[in-house]
Amino acid sequence: MSIRNDATFTILDETDGYIVVNKPAPLQIHPGDPNGPPTLWHRLCDLLSYEIANGGQVSIINRLDRETSGVVLVAKNRELARLFGMAMQERQIHKTYTALVHGWPEWEDKTLDAPILRAGEVQTSDIWVKQTVHEHGIPCRTVFRALKRLEHHGQPFTLIGAKPETGRMHQIRVHLHHLGLPIVGDKLYGRDDRCYLEFIKTGWTPALEKKLLLPRQALHSTRLELNLEGFPSFWEAPPPPEFAL
Repeated sequence: MSIRNDATFTILDETDGYIVVNKPAPLQIHPGDPNGPPTLWHRLCDLLSYEIANGGQVSIINRLDRETSGVVLVAKNRELARLFGMAMQERQIHKTYTALVHGWPEWEDKTLDAPILRAGEVQTSDIWVKQTVHEHGIPCRTVFRALKRLEHHGQPFTLIGAKPETGRMHQIRVHLHHLGLPIVGDKLYGRDDRCYLEFIKTGWTPALEKKLLLPRQALHSTRLELNLEGFPSFWEAPPPPEFAL
């Protein structure tokens, strides 16, 4: 099948049974508000309207935050949706992310075992979704590697490779914050979590740009590996240009 084009995202691979795309930020994966803006799901339904009309479906296998970009695998039929879903549960799908963080780590490689729970369960927090590292949380493990150290206007930054071995909410962002390496542009787990509430109230402003540098969190799904016979072993998408500051 020839690869088609969509103005919103880049198609990395496509067959009769699945499509792999490079989702940009801040495109949301699934609709939440019925009156909200179009999402990746809407765009895919438009693109695959012929397949859907002939019994197909749009099943997004790996989900990314709205402000996280990168590789997304989508099944076009029930059989592959089930197969990929089982592969995800059985950890036959592995993801690698690239993050741009503040600071220079003292290590080249690091594996962090640090449980995570909702911050409001153990401390006062007016942000419901915020997670935190805590001994009573759910076990979480992430493998990190320092890829490249940078300087921008005299400030240190690092490109970090991250491989989550568990799949907890906001895991990479929480773990990097815990290591003292907050992701550039992260409104919730950056250097000032009040940016999250400020953004909800005011939208993007020059004041927020001065604090955050980027209008989205600098986290990108770079590589998706699929350990299933009969399928490509991986798909990749390079980090966007803004990660170079």
